[in-house]
Formats: sequence, structure tokens, C-alpha cells
Amino acid sequence: MPGTPAHGGDSSAAGIIVRAMTDEASRQRDRHQNAKSVRFAELSAQVLAALLDGDLAAASAAAGVPLTGYFITPEALRLWRLRAAQIAVDPQSARWIARAAVAEPEGIVVGHAGFHGPPDPAGMVEVAYSVDPACRRQGYATAMLRELLRRAAAEPGAKTVRATISPDNAASLATIAGFGFTRNGEQWDEEDGLELIFERPAGDPV
Repeated sequence: MPGTPAHGGDSSAAGIIVRAMTDEASRQRDRHQNAKSVRFAELSAQVLAALLDGDLAAASAAAGVPLTGYFITPEALRLWRLRAAQIAVDPQSARWIARAAVAEPEGIVVGHAGFHGPPDPAGMVEVAYSVDPACRRQGYATAMLRELLRRAAAEPGAKTVRATISPDNAASLATIAGFGFTRNGEQWDEEDGLELIFERPAGDPV
């Protein structure tokens, strides 16, 4: 009935606050219990070359994980060409820029992630991650971001982690929420258009 108090009839301000805190604690507990976990497998120059040749079997063998057709889509191949060129110029960048994301304990590849490159002179690294459409809306983007942040925190040369996101990309904006990112301007990307810039200290707890 309208006006009937819930949760035992306590309609006081204190009761409302307690209920809100209890509900939020329950949501946090559920998220923790259901949190996905991923590990990263490096996509070496050899793996990228096989992907660019369209040889998914050879790429999977070289990577040591079962890569999927998502790794040879036109969009993915554009990315691998860019990453292969980066590695050719700076072989040491390979450990930063291309990883397959493997769900644990399932052992299935759910997407790819990495940084745009090693830390720049100011110690900034920018995250990049993409989830296979077949695996989206299951928490894997959050798991990838969490592992990237842990990776950055373990690197003395990384001081700041950046994420750039289209203002229309509600899913990505939701993914970074709760990880301590703050908005620090905007930029225009020739391919993606307007992007909001978010940053956080690399050493902050994840």
C-alpha cells in the first residue's frame, strides 16, 4: 500500500541510511563474489605476423593459447599492423602493447588488451582493451582493466595510467568507474573523434 514502510517499518532517516548502506554492501559483495579473472598471454612479433597472414592456428600455437576469429577481424588486423610496426622500431615495447586476455579458470580467450606503448618520458601509460562480442557484458572488460592497472603498478617507470573514452561510450565509462580515474581534459582523435581523458596514479591500490 502507498506509504507503507519497508524493511521492518523503519521509515526514519537513520533507517533509510542503514538500508542504503546495507544494500550497497550487498551489491559490493555480489560483485566481488562474481568478479571475473583474466591472465594475459603476450602476442609476440611472431604471433602478430601469423595473425596478419590470417593463420589463426599458427598464431595460437605461438601464443600458447587458443586465439579466436576475433583476432583476425578487419579492426583487429589494423591494430596488429600498428603494433607490429611499433615492435619493429622498439622490440622492448612488445611486453607492453599486445596481450590476449585469457579467462581463468576457464582457459578461454575473451579478448585482447595492453597499453598503447611503454611509459612516455613523464611516466604515462594508456590502457587499451577489447572484449570479444561473444563474451561481453560478463565483467571481462573490468577484469582486463584491473590486470592492466596491476601491471602498471608493478612498473617503477609508470607514474600515471590514462584511459581515453568517447563521451557516448557508456559501457567504457562504466568500466572505469570505481578505479579512481578522474577526468583530465579531452582530445580529438582522427579515427575515433572526441575522447574524454581520464587519469589515475599508477601506484594507487587496485
